[in-house]
Amino acid sequence: MNASELDGFRKALLEEKERLNSALENLQTENPGVDDEEGSELSAVEEAHLAEAGSLTLDREIDYTLEEATHESLKEIEVALERIESGDFGLCTSCGAEIASERLEALPWASLCIECKRREERG
Repeated sequence: MNASELDGFRKALLEEKERLNSALENLQTENPGVDDEEGSELSAVEEAHLAEAGSLTLDREIDYTLEEATHESLKEIEVALERIESGDFGLCTSCGAEIASERLEALPWASLCIECKRREERG
């Protein structure tokens, strides 16, 4: 892979990192977590409307899941950026084969070639 291609992937990774950090910040700002006030609010809602309490609980679970997935994606991006610096970017971490450029264009943080990824997903 030439330097121009690597620069393009680095740029795409940094843009995605920025987008995810912004989304994470927004998620944390809008839903800072349960504090004492929210806990008492939830208790009051639970007494009055079990369905509303369930809805609030589901919303919080969705937020936590989104936050966890975002953190995982950010880790994958950091690893990909490190692989660019070390010269290993674009090589499958499992078999050492070159990862198809189409795959890297779709998922610049991909660390497995399509065959190894399929094997991983099959279990």
